[in-house]
Amino acid sequence: MSQKEVAENKMGVLPEGRLLITMSLPMMISMLVQAFYNIADSMFVSRINDQNAAFRAVSLAFPLQTLMIAIAAGTGVGVNALVSRSLGEKNQKKVDDVAANGVFVYILSYIFIAILGLTVVKPFYHWQSQNQAVIDAGVDYLTVVLVMSFGIFGQFIFERLLQSTGRTFFTMISQGIGAIINIILDPLLIFGIGPFPELGVKGAAIATVVGQIIAAIVAFIYNQTHNHDVNLSFKGFRPNGRIIGEIYLIGIPSIIMQSIGSIMTAGMNLILNDLAEIAVDVFGAYFKIQSFFFMPVFGLNNGLIPIIAYNYGAKKKKRMINTMRYGYIIAFIFTFLGFLAFLLIPDKMLIWIFKASPEMVAIGTPALRIISVHYLIAWYCIVTGTLFQAVGSATYSLAVSVARQLVVLLPAAYILAKVGGLDAVWWSFPIAEIMSATITTVCFIATKKKKLDLIQ
Repeated sequence: MSQKEVAENKMGVLPEGRLLITMSLPMMISMLVQAFYNIADSMFVSRINDQNAAFRAVSLAFPLQTLMIAIAAGTGVGVNALVSRSLGEKNQKKVDDVAANGVFVYILSYIFIAILGLTVVKPFYHWQSQNQAVIDAGVDYLTVVLVMSFGIFGQFIFERLLQSTGRTFFTMISQGIGAIINIILDPLLIFGIGPFPELGVKGAAIATVVGQIIAAIVAFIYNQTHNHDVNLSFKGFRPNGRIIGEIYLIGIPSIIMQSIGSIMTAGMNLILNDLAEIAVDVFGAYFKIQSFFFMPVFGLNNGLIPIIAYNYGAKKKKRMINTMRYGYIIAFIFTFLGFLAFLLIPDKMLIWIFKASPEMVAIGTPALRIISVHYLIAWYCIVTGTLFQAVGSATYSLAVSVARQLVVLLPAAYILAKVGGLDAVWWSFPIAEIMSATITTVCFIATKKKKLDLIQ
């Protein structure tokens, strides 16, 4: 198929509001399911007899899990944006080459994570905890999650190919199926219900990877049967260094940006552990609960990236601007709901979801109320960061993330912990978000001058 024969994709012709809804709504729904999927392990694990050790073990796994997801999601940003941009440029050969090379780099990524799972999990837990029960449970859980991560890597690449061509409905189905399977298997394998063995935290890990593997299979089938804009074939395939470089030129800033989250989480765990061990559980619970409000925004972003990238490639500036406006409105609605929930019912969320102890509720209630302030700002930073990624200025997103989490949040948390103790340390989140909004605005102005203003 020649470049001239490539038909106009819906991302270049449908009304912007309708287009964003049709592309993002399935992803937002699937991300809401994904949010419950993410919280399911901790929710069920918190009901194991030795709930403090089991819950803390799963919470402490977050940094390495974040690293794994950062590599998968960040690479997906590169593949997604590059496929969509190539479609906008009517370059079918490049679309197909990006897809094949994307699958190749995902295979390499899985091998890297599996090696980590076999080598660093035990020392990682010894570094974070001196509680042997926590270490044993954590090693059982995290080793399975990392070594069997070929499911999540397969899920990411095939879902990103569907997203990049506007077929987000199919990604909703694949993610939903994987999440439902995980949620069903969690209590069966954790508590040994019916014919299933009682595996504790290892059962939670097995439920997670089984759901991911099945979701990957479903996404692959949808690509081969319904994604007609991408011809995924490995006949005569050879890795293309130039295309892989383009994928990572866009993706590496996102990978680093999300990996920084694992450094921040590990650092916060160490700071909080020095103040009160139960504060680590509160921090872990916060990260799980906040996914109910941020995951739909990330689903929105997954719809925004291909639309903006496509119209940037097609030089349709007005469509880009209108899409961003709708994105800001939708993102604000979700983060404002998060602000209200954390402000008004933090104690109830901790008790209902995690069966929190009175001590955890006493510490967590003021903590979640303080953290809620940053929801009033985060929507702007997240959606604007999507623009940077879609137009090839992902280094701006990286700069914002580094400044927010490493330059401001962790040092602020450390200083506040020393000066004001546990009640003060949570203010590091609103402080970091204010700084993030400031730098995001500066980067947006630069992007407008260098790229957007050049489009007529």
